[in-house]
Amino acid sequence: MTVDVTFWGVRGSLPCPTPDHLAFGGNTSCVTVEAAGQIIILDAGTGIFALGKDMMRRGVTSATLLLSHAHIDHILGFPFFGPVWSGDFSLTVMAGNLTPTGGVRRVFDQVLGDPLFPVPVQAMSGVTSFHDFAAGTTFMLGPDVLVKTIPLNHPNGASAYRIESGGRAVCYVTDVEHEAGTLDQDILAFIKDCDLLIYDSTYSDEEYVKKVGWGHSTWQQGVRLSKAANVKRYAVFHHDPDHTDDIMREVEASVTNLWRNAFVAREGMIIRL
Repeated sequence: MTVDVTFWGVRGSLPCPTPDHLAFGGNTSCVTVEAAGQIIILDAGTGIFALGKDMMRRGVTSATLLLSHAHIDHILGFPFFGPVWSGDFSLTVMAGNLTPTGGVRRVFDQVLGDPLFPVPVQAMSGVTSFHDFAAGTTFMLGPDVLVKTIPLNHPNGASAYRIESGGRAVCYVTDVEHEAGTLDQDILAFIKDCDLLIYDSTYSDEEYVKKVGWGHSTWQQGVRLSKAANVKRYAVFHHDPDHTDDIMREVEASVTNLWRNAFVAREGMIIRL
C-alpha cells in the first residue's frame, strides 16, 4: 500500500505570483495525502485552486480538509476550490484550534459573506460537514487511516497532523515557532520515525533572530528535529514570500549539504512513500 503526498502550495504568509517565484511556486499552503482510498487535504491556501481542477478532472467525489489553523494564507483559496460548488462532492472540514473562537464553521461564515465574499457557505453544496476537535485528539479517517494531532506554538494556535496508513507516516508541522537552542520534546515524540516530515521552515537561523515572536521556525531547526527523531525525509516548507527563486536555490543547496535526506518542497512535487 502506497501513500502519495502532493504539494499544491508551498509558500507562507502571502501568495507570490511573480516571475521570481516560478521555480519553487508562489501559492500558499496546500498539501494532499492520498492513502487507503482517502484523500486528505492539508490546508486551503491558494494552492487548493489547482487541486480542485485536478480532482474534478479525476472525478473525485469526496475528501477531508484538515486545517492547521485559519490564518488567511491557509484558507484564502477555499472559495475557489471547485468541487465544493458541486452537489456530487462531499467535503468534511476539520480544525483543532478554533473552538475558543466559535469553531471552524463560524470562521468560514465570517469569511464567506458580506462584505468579504458575495456567496455564503450554505451555497456550497459540496461541503457536507464542519467538525471541531481539541488539538491532541486522535481519530480515524476510514478504517485504515489514523490521524494524530498536537497543538503548536503559533499566534492564535495551530495543530500538527501525523497521518499513518499502511505502515507509513506523514507529519505536517506548520505553522510553529521554536525556542532557540532547544528541541520541542512534544514535537520530537510526535514526528519520531516518520517517513516524511513537512515542517515550517520560513526562515534561516540567521533571519529568525529578527523574527522572534512571529510564529515561525527555520530550516536548520527542521534538520535538527529530523535527525533527533529519526525522520526518514524532511521537506522544507512554508517559504518566506521574500525568498525568491535565487534565495530558495541557496537554501536548497545549504539544507541538502547539511543533511542528504532533506529537500525543499516545490509546487507540483509528488512524493510516493
